[in-house]
Amino acid sequence: MEQVSQWITRVDGWIWGTWLMVLLVGTGLFLTIRLGFVQFRGFRHGVRVLKGDYDDENDKGEITHFQALSAALSATIGTGNIVGVAAAILAGGPGAAFWMWVTALVGMATKFASCTLAVHFRRIDEKGEAHGGPMHYIEMGMGKKFKWLAVLFAVFTVVASLGIGNMFQINAVRVSLDLLIRGVDADPSSSFNLIVGVIFFVMVGSVIIGGIKSIGRFASKIVPVMCLFYVGTGVFILLKHFAEIPDAFGTIFYSAFHKPEALAGGLLGTVIRSGVARGLFSNEAGLGSAAMVHGAARTEEPVREGLVAMLGPFIDTIIICSITALVIVITGATDVCSVKAELTGRAFSLGLDSEVGCKLVAVGIVFFSLSTLISWSYYGDRAADYLLGGKAVKPYRIIYLGFIIIGAVWKIDEIINFCDAMNGLMAVPNLIALIVLSPVVVKLLREYRVKLRASSDVQNPPDAQG
Repeated sequence: MEQVSQWITRVDGWIWGTWLMVLLVGTGLFLTIRLGFVQFRGFRHGVRVLKGDYDDENDKGEITHFQALSAALSATIGTGNIVGVAAAILAGGPGAAFWMWVTALVGMATKFASCTLAVHFRRIDEKGEAHGGPMHYIEMGMGKKFKWLAVLFAVFTVVASLGIGNMFQINAVRVSLDLLIRGVDADPSSSFNLIVGVIFFVMVGSVIIGGIKSIGRFASKIVPVMCLFYVGTGVFILLKHFAEIPDAFGTIFYSAFHKPEALAGGLLGTVIRSGVARGLFSNEAGLGSAAMVHGAARTEEPVREGLVAMLGPFIDTIIICSITALVIVITGATDVCSVKAELTGRAFSLGLDSEVGCKLVAVGIVFFSLSTLISWSYYGDRAADYLLGGKAVKPYRIIYLGFIIIGAVWKIDEIINFCDAMNGLMAVPNLIALIVLSPVVVKLLREYRVKLRASSDVQNPPDAQG
Protein backbone atom coordinates (compact mmCIF):
# COMPACT_ATOMS: atom_id res chain seq x y z
CA MET A 1 0.00 0.00 0.00
CA GLU A 2 2.86 2.35 0.78
CA GLN A 3 4.32 1.77 -2.68
CA VAL A 4 0.97 2.61 -4.28
CA SER A 5 0.79 5.79 -2.21
CA GLN A 6 4.30 6.82 -3.29
CA TRP A 7 3.49 6.09 -6.92
CA ILE A 8 0.31 8.20 -6.80
CA THR A 9 2.23 11.05 -5.17
CA ARG A 10 4.90 10.91 -7.89
CA VAL A 11 2.28 10.86 -10.66
CA ASP A 12 0.45 13.81 -9.08
CA GLY A 13 3.74 15.72 -8.82
CA TRP A 14 4.54 15.01 -12.46
CA ILE A 15 1.10 16.05 -13.72
CA TRP A 16 1.26 19.33 -11.79
CA GLY A 17 4.85 19.80 -12.95
CA THR A 18 6.54 22.42 -15.08
CA TRP A 19 5.13 21.10 -18.37
CA LEU A 20 1.52 21.74 -17.31
CA MET A 21 2.34 25.18 -15.94
CA VAL A 22 4.10 26.15 -19.18
CA LEU A 23 1.13 24.82 -21.18
CA LEU A 24 -1.40 26.72 -19.08
CA VAL A 25 0.50 30.01 -19.02
CA GLY A 26 1.59 29.63 -22.65
CA THR A 27 -2.01 29.16 -23.77
CA GLY A 28 -2.98 32.22 -21.73
CA LEU A 29 -0.28 34.30 -23.42
CA PHE A 30 -1.31 33.02 -26.86
CA LEU A 31 -4.96 33.91 -26.24
CA THR A 32 -4.03 37.28 -24.73
CA ILE A 33 -2.27 38.26 -27.96
CA ARG A 34 -4.77 36.53 -30.28
CA LEU A 35 -7.69 38.33 -28.62
CA GLY A 36 -6.02 41.75 -28.57
CA PHE A 37 -5.51 41.90 -24.78
CA VAL A 38 -9.23 41.47 -24.17
CA GLN A 39 -8.72 41.30 -20.39
CA PHE A 40 -7.68 44.97 -20.44
CA ARG A 41 -9.79 46.31 -23.31
CA GLY A 42 -12.97 44.61 -22.17
CA PHE A 43 -12.62 44.94 -18.39
CA ARG A 44 -14.91 47.94 -17.91
CA HIS A 45 -17.52 46.53 -20.29
CA GLY A 46 -17.44 43.24 -18.37
CA VAL A 47 -18.23 45.11 -15.16
CA ARG A 48 -21.22 46.74 -16.85
CA VAL A 49 -22.49 43.36 -18.00
CA LEU A 50 -22.02 41.98 -14.48
CA LYS A 51 -24.03 44.88 -13.04
CA GLY A 52 -26.98 43.77 -15.15
CA ASP A 53 -26.94 46.59 -17.72
CA TYR A 54 -27.60 44.06 -20.49
CA ASP A 55 -29.78 41.52 -18.67
CA ASP A 56 -32.83 40.29 -20.56
CA GLU A 57 -35.31 37.95 -18.86
CA ASN A 58 -36.29 36.56 -22.27
CA ASP A 59 -32.78 35.29 -23.07
CA LYS A 60 -32.14 31.57 -22.87
CA GLY A 61 -30.30 30.28 -19.83
CA GLU A 62 -30.94 29.54 -16.17
CA ILE A 63 -29.05 32.09 -14.05
CA THR A 64 -27.97 35.72 -14.24
CA HIS A 65 -24.45 36.91 -15.08
CA PHE A 66 -23.91 37.78 -11.43
CA GLN A 67 -25.11 34.37 -10.21
CA ALA A 68 -22.88 32.61 -12.75
CA LEU A 69 -19.79 34.54 -11.63
CA SER A 70 -20.70 34.00 -7.97
CA ALA A 71 -21.06 30.26 -8.49
CA ALA A 72 -17.73 30.09 -10.33
CA LEU A 73 -16.02 32.17 -7.65
CA SER A 74 -17.51 30.04 -4.90
CA ALA A 75 -15.66 27.08 -6.42
CA THR A 76 -12.33 28.90 -6.75
CA ILE A 77 -12.23 31.19 -3.71
CA GLY A 78 -11.20 28.87 -0.93
CA THR A 79 -8.21 27.09 0.50
CA GLY A 80 -6.13 28.18 -2.50
CA ASN A 81 -6.47 31.81 -1.40
CA ILE A 82 -5.53 31.01 2.20
CA VAL A 83 -3.37 27.90 2.37
CA GLY A 84 -2.25 28.09 -1.28
CA VAL A 85 -0.72 31.55 -0.96
CA ALA A 86 1.02 30.52 2.25
CA ALA A 87 2.44 27.43 0.53
CA ALA A 88 3.69 29.51 -2.42
CA ILE A 89 5.49 32.00 -0.17
CA LEU A 90 7.01 29.27 2.00
CA ALA A 91 8.28 27.45 -1.09
CA GLY A 92 9.39 30.38 -3.24
CA GLY A 93 9.52 33.42 -1.00
CA PRO A 94 7.47 36.64 -1.32
CA GLY A 95 8.32 36.86 -5.04
CA ALA A 96 5.93 33.97 -5.71
CA ALA A 97 3.09 36.46 -5.27
CA PHE A 98 4.27 38.41 -8.33
CA TRP A 99 4.11 35.29 -10.50
CA MET A 100 0.63 34.58 -9.16
CA TRP A 101 -0.37 37.99 -10.53
CA VAL A 102 1.16 37.24 -13.93
CA THR A 103 -0.67 33.91 -14.03
CA ALA A 104 -3.97 35.57 -13.17
CA LEU A 105 -3.61 38.27 -15.85
CA VAL A 106 -3.00 35.80 -18.68
CA GLY A 107 -5.53 33.44 -17.11
CA MET A 108 -8.21 36.08 -17.62
CA ALA A 109 -7.88 35.62 -21.39
CA THR A 110 -8.08 31.84 -20.98
CA LYS A 111 -11.21 32.14 -18.86
CA PHE A 112 -12.76 34.56 -21.37
CA ALA A 113 -12.19 32.15 -24.25
CA SER A 114 -13.47 29.03 -22.46
CA CYS A 115 -16.64 30.67 -21.13
CA THR A 116 -17.42 32.38 -24.45
CA LEU A 117 -17.21 28.99 -26.14
CA ALA A 118 -19.32 27.40 -23.39
CA VAL A 119 -22.26 29.68 -24.21
CA HIS A 120 -21.72 29.55 -27.99
CA PHE A 121 -21.70 25.76 -28.16
CA ARG A 122 -24.15 24.98 -25.36
CA ARG A 123 -27.39 23.02 -25.74
CA ILE A 124 -30.68 24.09 -24.15
CA ASP A 125 -33.01 21.10 -23.70
CA GLU A 126 -36.80 21.01 -23.75
CA LYS A 127 -36.91 21.76 -20.00
CA GLY A 128 -34.85 24.92 -20.49
CA GLU A 129 -31.82 23.33 -18.81
CA ALA A 130 -28.44 24.42 -20.15
CA HIS A 131 -25.74 21.91 -21.09
CA GLY A 132 -22.44 23.69 -21.61
CA GLY A 133 -18.76 23.36 -20.86
CA PRO A 134 -15.56 22.00 -22.41
CA MET A 135 -17.01 18.56 -23.21
CA HIS A 136 -19.70 20.22 -25.33
CA TYR A 137 -17.50 22.71 -27.16
CA ILE A 138 -14.91 20.01 -27.80
CA GLU A 139 -17.51 17.75 -29.44
CA MET A 140 -19.58 20.44 -31.17
CA GLY A 141 -16.69 22.74 -32.09
CA MET A 142 -13.99 20.25 -33.03
CA GLY A 143 -16.28 17.55 -34.40
CA LYS A 144 -17.51 14.08 -33.44
CA LYS A 145 -14.12 12.52 -34.15
CA PHE A 146 -12.80 14.33 -31.07
CA LYS A 147 -15.58 13.14 -28.79
CA TRP A 148 -13.07 10.87 -27.04
CA LEU A 149 -11.29 14.03 -25.87
CA ALA A 150 -14.57 15.37 -24.48
CA VAL A 151 -15.22 12.06 -22.72
CA LEU A 152 -11.77 12.19 -21.13
CA PHE A 153 -12.47 15.68 -19.81
CA ALA A 154 -15.80 14.56 -18.36
CA VAL A 155 -14.28 11.49 -16.67
CA PHE A 156 -11.47 13.58 -15.14
CA THR A 157 -14.09 16.06 -13.91
CA VAL A 158 -16.25 13.46 -12.17
CA VAL A 159 -13.26 11.97 -10.35
CA ALA A 160 -11.81 15.37 -9.43
CA SER A 161 -15.17 16.55 -8.11
CA LEU A 162 -15.23 13.75 -5.54
CA GLY A 163 -11.69 14.50 -4.37
CA ILE A 164 -10.50 18.09 -4.70
CA GLY A 165 -14.03 19.47 -4.89
CA ASN A 166 -15.39 17.32 -2.08
CA MET A 167 -13.19 15.32 0.30
CA PHE A 168 -10.35 17.84 0.32
CA GLN A 169 -12.82 20.60 1.20
CA ILE A 170 -14.66 18.74 3.97
CA ASN A 171 -11.28 17.81 5.47
CA ALA A 172 -10.42 21.51 5.62
CA VAL A 173 -13.79 22.22 7.24
CA ARG A 174 -13.28 19.49 9.84
CA VAL A 175 -9.83 20.77 10.82
CA SER A 176 -11.08 24.36 11.06
CA LEU A 177 -14.13 23.44 13.13
CA ASP A 178 -11.88 21.37 15.40
CA LEU A 179 -9.84 24.52 16.05
CA LEU A 180 -12.90 26.71 16.57
CA ILE A 181 -14.95 24.37 18.75
CA ARG A 182 -12.60 21.94 20.47
CA GLY A 183 -9.32 23.87 20.51
CA VAL A 184 -5.83 23.29 19.11
CA ASP A 185 -4.83 20.59 21.61
CA ALA A 186 -8.00 18.49 21.39
CA ASP A 187 -7.60 14.78 20.70
CA PRO A 188 -8.93 13.50 17.35
CA SER A 189 -12.57 12.47 17.67
CA SER A 190 -14.26 10.17 15.15
CA SER A 191 -17.71 11.08 16.52
CA PHE A 192 -17.01 14.80 16.06
CA ASN A 193 -15.82 14.17 12.50
CA LEU A 194 -18.96 12.16 11.73
CA ILE A 195 -21.19 14.91 13.10
CA VAL A 196 -19.41 17.45 10.89
CA GLY A 197 -19.89 15.17 7.89
CA VAL A 198 -23.61 14.69 8.54
CA ILE A 199 -24.23 18.42 9.08
CA PHE A 200 -22.52 19.35 5.83
CA PHE A 201 -24.25 16.43 4.06
CA VAL A 202 -27.56 18.09 4.94
CA MET A 203 -26.41 21.65 4.18
CA VAL A 204 -24.93 20.84 0.78
CA GLY A 205 -27.79 18.49 -0.12
CA SER A 206 -30.41 21.14 0.61
CA VAL A 207 -28.79 23.44 -1.97
CA ILE A 208 -27.71 21.12 -4.78
CA ILE A 209 -31.03 19.31 -4.98
CA GLY A 210 -32.40 22.38 -6.76
CA GLY A 211 -29.71 22.34 -9.45
CA ILE A 212 -27.89 25.35 -10.85
CA LYS A 213 -30.70 27.81 -10.10
CA SER A 214 -30.52 26.96 -6.41
CA ILE A 215 -26.71 26.94 -6.48
CA GLY A 216 -26.67 30.31 -8.26
CA ARG A 217 -29.01 31.90 -5.70
CA PHE A 218 -26.98 30.51 -2.80
CA ALA A 219 -23.64 31.58 -4.30
CA SER A 220 -24.86 35.09 -5.11
CA LYS A 221 -25.65 35.56 -1.42
CA ILE A 222 -22.74 33.82 0.32
CA VAL A 223 -19.86 34.83 -1.99
CA PRO A 224 -20.15 38.60 -1.42
CA VAL A 225 -20.51 38.01 2.34
CA MET A 226 -17.54 35.68 2.68
CA CYS A 227 -15.38 37.90 0.46
CA LEU A 228 -16.24 40.96 2.53
CA PHE A 229 -15.53 39.03 5.73
CA TYR A 230 -12.09 37.79 4.69
CA VAL A 231 -11.09 40.77 2.56
CA GLY A 232 -12.40 43.20 5.18
CA THR A 233 -10.24 41.63 7.89
CA GLY A 234 -7.21 41.64 5.59
CA VAL A 235 -7.73 45.26 4.55
CA PHE A 236 -8.10 46.26 8.22
CA ILE A 237 -4.70 44.71 8.94
CA LEU A 238 -3.15 46.43 5.93
CA LEU A 239 -4.57 49.78 7.00
CA LYS A 240 -3.03 49.28 10.45
CA HIS A 241 0.31 48.79 8.71
CA PHE A 242 -0.33 51.22 5.87
CA ALA A 243 3.16 52.73 5.98
CA GLU A 244 4.70 49.29 5.42
CA ILE A 245 2.75 48.45 2.26
CA PRO A 246 5.25 50.06 -0.19
CA ASP A 247 8.09 48.09 1.42
CA ALA A 248 6.03 44.91 1.14
CA PHE A 249 5.54 45.45 -2.60
CA GLY A 250 9.24 46.18 -2.88
CA THR A 251 10.05 42.92 -1.14
CA ILE A 252 7.76 41.01 -3.49
CA PHE A 253 9.28 42.53 -6.64
CA TYR A 254 12.83 42.16 -5.37
CA SER A 255 12.26 38.53 -4.47
CA ALA A 256 10.65 37.86 -7.85
CA PHE A 257 13.65 39.05 -9.88
CA HIS A 258 16.78 39.54 -7.82
CA LYS A 259 17.07 36.65 -5.42
CA PRO A 260 19.38 33.99 -6.90
CA GLU A 261 16.77 31.23 -6.66
CA ALA A 262 14.12 33.36 -8.35
CA LEU A 263 15.45 32.92 -11.87
CA ALA A 264 17.56 29.82 -11.40
CA GLY A 265 16.87 27.58 -14.33
CA GLY A 266 14.75 30.23 -16.09
CA LEU A 267 11.10 29.19 -16.02
CA LEU A 268 12.06 26.34 -13.70
CA GLY A 269 13.04 28.73 -10.92
CA THR A 270 11.61 28.00 -7.49
CA VAL A 271 9.90 31.37 -7.13
CA ILE A 272 8.26 31.26 -10.57
CA ARG A 273 7.27 27.62 -10.22
CA SER A 274 5.66 28.22 -6.82
CA GLY A 275 3.79 31.35 -7.87
CA VAL A 276 2.49 29.93 -11.15
CA ALA A 277 1.41 26.62 -9.62
CA ARG A 278 -0.47 28.22 -6.74
CA GLY A 279 -1.96 30.89 -8.98
CA LEU A 280 -3.41 28.22 -11.26
CA PHE A 281 -4.68 26.26 -8.25
CA SER A 282 -6.33 29.39 -6.92
CA ASN A 283 -8.25 30.61 -9.98
CA GLU A 284 -8.52 27.39 -12.06
CA ALA A 285 -8.01 29.37 -15.29
CA GLY A 286 -7.48 26.85 -18.07
CA LEU A 287 -8.92 23.84 -16.27
CA GLY A 288 -12.33 24.42 -17.87
CA SER A 289 -14.39 23.94 -14.73
CA ALA A 290 -15.90 27.43 -14.58
CA ALA A 291 -17.07 27.15 -18.20
CA MET A 292 -19.73 24.66 -17.09
CA VAL A 293 -21.46 27.10 -14.76
CA HIS A 294 -20.98 30.12 -17.04
CA GLY A 295 -22.53 28.03 -19.81
CA ALA A 296 -25.82 28.22 -17.90
CA ALA A 297 -25.92 32.04 -17.90
CA ARG A 298 -29.00 33.80 -19.22
CA THR A 299 -27.70 35.49 -22.36
CA GLU A 300 -27.78 35.29 -26.14
CA GLU A 301 -24.33 36.86 -26.45
CA PRO A 302 -21.48 34.42 -25.68
CA VAL A 303 -18.92 37.25 -25.50
CA ARG A 304 -20.81 38.95 -22.68
CA GLU A 305 -20.50 35.88 -20.48
CA GLY A 306 -16.84 35.56 -21.42
CA LEU A 307 -16.23 39.13 -20.28
CA VAL A 308 -17.98 38.46 -16.96
CA ALA A 309 -16.10 35.20 -16.47
CA MET A 310 -12.69 36.79 -16.96
CA LEU A 311 -13.34 38.99 -13.91
CA GLY A 312 -13.05 35.83 -11.80
CA PRO A 313 -9.23 35.48 -11.81
CA PHE A 314 -8.93 39.21 -11.14
CA ILE A 315 -11.12 39.01 -8.03
CA ASP A 316 -9.77 35.66 -6.89
CA THR A 317 -6.04 36.17 -7.39
CA ILE A 318 -5.27 39.85 -8.01
CA ILE A 319 -7.43 41.01 -5.08
CA ILE A 320 -7.93 38.23 -2.53
CA CYS A 321 -4.63 36.36 -2.92
CA SER A 322 -2.76 39.69 -2.93
CA ILE A 323 -4.30 40.67 0.40
CA THR A 324 -3.22 37.33 1.89
CA ALA A 325 0.31 37.71 0.52
CA LEU A 326 0.70 41.30 1.73
CA VAL A 327 -0.50 40.41 5.24
CA ILE A 328 2.01 37.53 5.40
CA VAL A 329 4.88 39.71 4.16
CA ILE A 330 4.09 42.74 6.32
CA THR A 331 3.65 40.77 9.54
CA GLY A 332 6.78 38.68 8.94
CA ALA A 333 4.80 35.54 9.75
CA THR A 334 7.27 33.32 7.91
CA ASP A 335 9.84 34.09 10.61
CA VAL A 336 7.70 32.41 13.27
CA CYS A 337 5.76 29.79 11.30
CA SER A 338 6.79 27.34 8.57
CA VAL A 339 3.61 25.25 8.36
CA LYS A 340 1.56 26.20 5.29
CA ALA A 341 -1.77 25.23 6.89
CA GLU A 342 -1.07 27.58 9.82
CA LEU A 343 0.89 30.44 8.22
CA THR A 344 -2.02 32.65 7.13
CA GLY A 345 -3.75 32.27 10.49
CA ARG A 346 -0.53 33.20 12.25
CA ALA A 347 -0.13 36.25 9.97
CA PHE A 348 -3.66 37.45 10.73
CA SER A 349 -3.06 36.96 14.47
CA LEU A 350 0.13 39.01 14.27
CA GLY A 351 -1.64 41.66 12.24
CA LEU A 352 -4.48 41.94 14.73
CA ASP A 353 -2.22 41.53 17.77
CA SER A 354 -4.57 38.79 18.92
CA GLU A 355 -4.97 35.02 18.58
CA VAL A 356 -8.45 35.72 17.27
CA GLY A 357 -6.78 36.09 13.86
CA CYS A 358 -6.32 32.31 13.60
CA LYS A 359 -9.98 31.79 14.40
CA LEU A 360 -11.11 34.35 11.84
CA VAL A 361 -9.11 32.55 9.16
CA ALA A 362 -10.61 29.23 10.30
CA VAL A 363 -14.11 30.70 9.93
CA GLY A 364 -13.15 31.88 6.45
CA ILE A 365 -11.99 28.38 5.49
CA VAL A 366 -15.30 26.89 6.68
CA PHE A 367 -17.37 29.25 4.51
CA PHE A 368 -15.03 29.05 1.52
CA SER A 369 -14.98 25.25 1.65
CA LEU A 370 -18.77 25.03 1.98
CA SER A 371 -19.24 27.14 -1.13
CA THR A 372 -16.67 25.06 -3.01
CA LEU A 373 -18.43 21.84 -2.01
CA ILE A 374 -21.68 23.17 -3.46
CA SER A 375 -20.30 24.50 -6.74
CA TRP A 376 -18.11 21.48 -7.52
CA SER A 377 -21.18 19.25 -7.25
CA TYR A 378 -22.54 21.06 -10.30
CA TYR A 379 -19.33 20.49 -12.26
CA GLY A 380 -19.53 16.79 -11.49
CA ASP A 381 -23.21 16.43 -12.33
CA ARG A 382 -22.73 18.23 -15.68
CA ALA A 383 -19.95 15.77 -16.50
CA ALA A 384 -22.09 12.81 -15.39
CA ASP A 385 -24.96 14.16 -17.50
CA TYR A 386 -22.68 14.32 -20.53
CA LEU A 387 -21.34 10.80 -20.03
CA LEU A 388 -24.55 8.95 -19.13
CA GLY A 389 -27.45 11.32 -19.70
CA GLY A 390 -29.89 13.04 -17.35
CA LYS A 391 -30.70 9.80 -15.54
CA ALA A 392 -27.20 9.84 -14.03
CA VAL A 393 -27.50 13.23 -12.34
CA LYS A 394 -29.56 12.19 -9.30
CA PRO A 395 -27.41 9.10 -8.51
CA TYR A 396 -24.28 11.23 -8.92
CA ARG A 397 -25.58 13.79 -6.42
CA ILE A 398 -26.34 11.04 -3.89
CA ILE A 399 -22.83 9.61 -4.32
CA TYR A 400 -21.36 13.10 -4.03
CA LEU A 401 -23.15 13.69 -0.74
CA GLY A 402 -21.97 10.31 0.55
CA PHE A 403 -18.37 11.30 -0.16
CA ILE A 404 -18.81 14.29 2.14
CA ILE A 405 -19.24 11.94 5.08
CA ILE A 406 -16.39 9.71 3.88
CA GLY A 407 -14.12 12.73 3.55
CA ALA A 408 -14.98 13.91 7.05
CA VAL A 409 -14.08 10.65 8.81
CA TRP A 410 -11.34 9.05 6.70
CA LYS A 411 -7.67 9.85 6.25
CA ILE A 412 -7.53 10.08 2.49
CA ASP A 413 -4.18 11.56 1.45
CA GLU A 414 -3.65 9.05 -1.36
CA ILE A 415 -7.17 9.53 -2.73
CA ILE A 416 -6.76 13.29 -2.63
CA ASN A 417 -3.48 13.07 -4.56
CA PHE A 418 -5.15 10.86 -7.17
CA CYS A 419 -8.09 13.25 -7.57
CA ASP A 420 -5.69 16.21 -7.67
CA ALA A 421 -4.00 14.52 -10.61
CA MET A 422 -7.38 14.18 -12.35
CA ASN A 423 -7.98 17.87 -11.70
CA GLY A 424 -4.74 18.73 -13.47
CA LEU A 425 -5.54 16.43 -16.38
CA MET A 426 -8.81 18.30 -16.95
CA ALA A 427 -6.69 21.12 -18.37
CA VAL A 428 -5.18 19.13 -21.24
CA PRO A 429 -8.32 18.49 -23.36
CA ASN A 430 -9.58 21.97 -22.54
CA LEU A 431 -6.40 23.77 -23.59
CA ILE A 432 -6.23 21.80 -26.83
CA ALA A 433 -9.79 22.91 -27.61
CA LEU A 434 -9.09 26.55 -26.73
CA ILE A 435 -6.14 26.70 -29.11
CA VAL A 436 -7.99 24.93 -31.95
CA LEU A 437 -11.16 26.98 -31.49
CA SER A 438 -9.45 30.34 -30.89
CA PRO A 439 -10.48 31.59 -34.39
CA VAL A 440 -14.11 31.07 -33.35
CA VAL A 441 -13.57 33.20 -30.24
CA VAL A 442 -11.89 35.95 -32.30
CA LYS A 443 -14.80 35.93 -34.75
CA LEU A 444 -17.39 36.14 -31.96
CA LEU A 445 -15.51 39.01 -30.33
CA ARG A 446 -15.29 40.97 -33.57
CA GLU A 447 -18.98 40.44 -34.31
CA TYR A 448 -19.93 41.57 -30.81
CA ARG A 449 -17.85 44.72 -31.20
CA VAL A 450 -19.66 45.52 -34.44
CA LYS A 451 -23.03 45.07 -32.70
CA LEU A 452 -22.01 47.45 -29.94
CA ARG A 453 -21.01 50.10 -32.45
CA ALA A 454 -24.20 49.60 -34.41
CA SER A 455 -26.25 50.16 -31.25
CA SER A 456 -24.21 53.30 -30.48
CA ASP A 457 -22.99 51.67 -27.25
CA VAL A 458 -19.27 52.24 -27.62
CA GLN A 459 -18.17 52.89 -24.05
CA ASN A 460 -14.89 51.01 -23.88
CA PRO A 461 -15.96 48.12 -26.15
CA PRO A 462 -13.72 45.05 -26.20
CA ASP A 463 -11.39 44.75 -29.13
CA ALA A 464 -9.89 41.89 -31.12
CA GLN A 465 -7.10 41.29 -33.52
CA GLY A 466 -5.54 38.28 -35.17
